[in-house]
Amino acid sequence: MNATHRLVRLARRPAGLPTPDDFTLAQAPIPHPEIGQVLVRNTHFLVFPGLRTLIGGETRDVPLPPLNPGDTLFGPAIGEVVDGPLEKGQLVLHLQGWRDYATPAAAECRLLDGTLLDPVAYLAQGSAPYGALTRLAGVQEGDTVFVTGAAGAVGTLAGQIARLLGAARVIGSTGSRDKARRLERELGYDATVLREAASIDKQLAQVAPDGIDVVLDTVGGEQLTAAVHAANRGARFALVGALDGQLSPDRAGGSAPTVLDTYRLVNRGITIAGYNGVDHPDVEAEWEARFGDWLRAGDIQFPYTPVRGMERAPGALPQLIAGRSFGAAIVEL
Repeated sequence: MNATHRLVRLARRPAGLPTPDDFTLAQAPIPHPEIGQVLVRNTHFLVFPGLRTLIGGETRDVPLPPLNPGDTLFGPAIGEVVDGPLEKGQLVLHLQGWRDYATPAAAECRLLDGTLLDPVAYLAQGSAPYGALTRLAGVQEGDTVFVTGAAGAVGTLAGQIARLLGAARVIGSTGSRDKARRLERELGYDATVLREAASIDKQLAQVAPDGIDVVLDTVGGEQLTAAVHAANRGARFALVGALDGQLSPDRAGGSAPTVLDTYRLVNRGITIAGYNGVDHPDVEAEWEARFGDWLRAGDIQFPYTPVRGMERAPGALPQLIAGRSFGAAIVEL
């Protein structure tokens, strides 16, 4: 084992959206686990847009600390136990990504039990859309479902989940025609609307002439505004993200104001709720069990874009923000 390992640190706080120059690939001694810690050799870690909020320092409502210049980035990771109180060679899920070797506390490691045959699938961001669609929106047979940010880590799974729960028609939004084609050809979306191609209102009127029953929103902003206009009476909105704020050069990732027509909300009896997994502790295990079954049956796909090698990791978050990923963005070591 080499005496040093690589890790990605925040070099400076970005002025606007982060660029690769805002991060640095550093070398540091391989850490020695203290009592109760495990030395883990990471194999994969997730690039997630919430890092934008942590880097921006707007963490008032987030159960994670801000990232300051000099700090090592962190996030969900899969790795193999090298030393410590857990069995050597065991695969674990933990939150110390963005480095070759990590030393999480053994109590903070999740042993991978084989529920998902591919270990990388444990990095899938499906728990939130599954929980939102089952606990808040209550997808019913025959519903028309609209998923914003459909080509992202959440959206690529959300549309498939909605269909498996009984939706008759699934519509997504995305930013490119190539992603729209992939959503329809590979993931079963019935139609897509394109940001900036034309008014979202007009596009939704064309692809959902009978209105929308359920909205799974990961974006906010103009797309959420338009979804309210297209909603049927009794429509249920479940909010799981705020990418419009997190990916805006004019904000620091901690807010995403949206204009909503309260007249329509009231007169159509529309409900809107934000989903937080902390409020639904039973969802994670239920989701993984169903995800595993669906994967084995070939009923669902886990799309992700690999970022191969730690040397490419400093550019991974800027690439994600620029929309160069389809599904999750995962660094492979």
